[in-house]
Amino acid sequence: MDGVHDMGGMHGMGPVDAEENEPVFHGEWEQRMFAMNNAVSALGVRNIDESRHARERMNPGKYLSSSYYEIWLDGLVRILSEKGLISEEELSGAVAPRPVTVSHNPALTAENVPVMMGKGATYTREEGKPARFRVGDRVRGKNIHPKGHTRLPRYARGHTGEVVADYGLHVFADSSAHGDDDPQHLYNVRFSSLELWGEDGTEGDYIYVDLWDDHLEAAE
Repeated sequence: MDGVHDMGGMHGMGPVDAEENEPVFHGEWEQRMFAMNNAVSALGVRNIDESRHARERMNPGKYLSSSYYEIWLDGLVRILSEKGLISEEELSGAVAPRPVTVSHNPALTAENVPVMMGKGATYTREEGKPARFRVGDRVRGKNIHPKGHTRLPRYARGHTGEVVADYGLHVFADSSAHGDDDPQHLYNVRFSSLELWGEDGTEGDYIYVDLWDDHLEAAE
């Protein structure tokens, strides 16, 4: 999806100010937001790509002026509303919250949080589309502008790189965000900074991007 969230390679956003001794959370509400977002994972009602796509659909002006966890909150409200788990009336306090009717698998308890956070999820697959490229192939990022979710950054579209690794079959994030695994090969592609940014690049500098088969086409 093309939008303000795709900020890779963009300039004009000002310096990144590193906060000395920065705390993990800047307020209690951020801790609660982090906890709620991960607790919802136990419901199994959305995957990580659906979550990303929900955040991408945030109002562009609000996105640029929001903090990290404000963006998380906006996306969580959107995805739970779309899944029918919360309503505008409940959010506004006009009616009492309904009990959760979705089965937990299992419910996330406090003692199990470290296990869940350390385990993560598996997105590799045993079956899927055959590989279209091999290590060493010259490939080009497709010049696409999908209305839905995509993990192909704008700065790599239309540019040529080299496949340096094949990670095997993985869930295709662009499809996963819309309910379809569509397993295919995931590659690591190396782009020269000169290829991406012309004379503003630096000789010998490279950018490595993980991209799927459907993001790429053969480069002559």
